[in-house]
Amino acid sequence: MPVSTGANANINIRVDGEVKNKAQDIFSALGMDMTTAVNIFLRQAIRKNGIPFELVTEKPERKPANLVE
Repeated sequence: MPVSTGANANINIRVDGEVKNKAQDIFSALGMDMTTAVNIFLRQAIRKNGIPFELVTEKPERKPANLVE
């Protein structure tokens, strides 16, 4: 694993404004800011050597409420 130089790097990304605001609300409720959340994601990606959650191509089939066991 590379040795950290201690220098910070900036990342600029474009996201939908509503997505950003909803995510900020969630992170705020968790006591963190967007930078902390993104750093957690990046560190988990490194740790898992990939995306740190499952990616799927189809939505799961949803059962009507009266059919749920």
